[in-house]
Amino acid sequence: MEQRIRKAIERSGADYAEVRIERSQRSRVLYQREKLEDLGTANELGGMVRCLKDGGWGVAVFNDLEEMEAKAAEATDAAALVGARASSPVRLASVPSVRIEHRIERDDDVRNVPLREKKELAEAYNRIILGESKSIVASQVQYADAFREITFANSEGSFLVQEVPDITLILAAVASDGAGNIQQAFEPIGSALGFDTVRGKEDEARRAAKRAVAMLDAEPVKAGQYTVILDPRLAGVFIHEAFGHFCEADFLYKNPQLAEIMTLGNEFGTSDLNVVDEGYVPGRRGNTPYDDEGVERKKTFLIRDGRLSGLLHSRETAATMDAEPTGNARAVSYEHAPIVRMTNTYIESGASSFEEMIRDVERGVYAIEAYGGQTEFEQFSFSAAYAYEIVDGEVGGLLRDVILSGNLFETLRSIDRIGNDRELTGGVGGCGKDVQAGLPVTVGSPHIRIRNVTIGGK
Repeated sequence: MEQRIRKAIERSGADYAEVRIERSQRSRVLYQREKLEDLGTANELGGMVRCLKDGGWGVAVFNDLEEMEAKAAEATDAAALVGARASSPVRLASVPSVRIEHRIERDDDVRNVPLREKKELAEAYNRIILGESKSIVASQVQYADAFREITFANSEGSFLVQEVPDITLILAAVASDGAGNIQQAFEPIGSALGFDTVRGKEDEARRAAKRAVAMLDAEPVKAGQYTVILDPRLAGVFIHEAFGHFCEADFLYKNPQLAEIMTLGNEFGTSDLNVVDEGYVPGRRGNTPYDDEGVERKKTFLIRDGRLSGLLHSRETAATMDAEPTGNARAVSYEHAPIVRMTNTYIESGASSFEEMIRDVERGVYAIEAYGGQTEFEQFSFSAAYAYEIVDGEVGGLLRDVILSGNLFETLRSIDRIGNDRELTGGVGGCGKDVQAGLPVTVGSPHIRIRNVTIGGK
């Protein structure tokens, strides 16, 4: 394989060339209510040649290895056309050439588990959800796994082979009171380990169903400003979506207004606020030791002691902004060129226990999990999956329809307590950017307390 790739690179005529080849095996199972909606497996082989010529990029995708040499020439021709018209020629920061093989060996490798066993496990969880209560009117159990082998080589001598397993399970329930009140709950599970990740999740299936039923009696939150405590999962999603994307350098250098705000050293919070993008965490979704440009992933402090400390870079953005590459060039598949993406982004633990965080809260909201959210520049809006009221330092009744909104930078400065209980989660979906959606990432945080958060509601 390496000789074939080297031949294509050498004959490309490019100033710089790289080849990324992906072999993948996938399986999926989907139950909705009592019906098996999807069941199947897929194998795929594909690759991309990316070439730099006269300061311009050119790419070509292939699904037959015999086409690789022709596609390399095609990518170089395209790059030359782009370079001839480029007002700012592309440059790449220098990085060491590397040769590594990163293999995964597990007794519970998803590739060795029959599809029938995966289907039977999902079916069993679905029965648990539907049988929990007469109020359960719908269910969804979605299992998916993938095992990817990614081979990368470039004209600078690097050659890497990295294996990336991925397994996810969604256990979801929908409840109705028969009078138009419909509520849902879910339990997401995801990792880069093996099939044992999704075995023994009967309690999680019951928990999703019980919570959906309980949500029928939950009170809609009253609109207002509250002291809010975010659980680790919601806080992790918040720091990823509302802040992390601002640290991706390809977004920054195209946005002068934001670049001014995101000047290194600017104060964004109290001195105990630390936000990290840690390049490689074994066992977490989407993790490999090296990125899709063959650059070693690094641990980057985005905020250290309350001040902006670092940004995330590809080789191209590092050269443009006179910085060091951080190993954050990632592509969702071989069909896409790598762009700057987060990896494992989290808030570091602080000193407060959960009990200390709620003790002096007279009227607040404890918001848990995230259904989704949106950001527009520095404004954000997130929906909590569910929440509890906090009254006089005690966790009270269940709340629903909790939507948190505000200005990112004001909110960061309003974090006044950081818990000592950080958790990391891979979730089941993925991050979206440009046209590349579904990239596996990890988010995390301890509990955090934020003053004066606006919550919409009645």
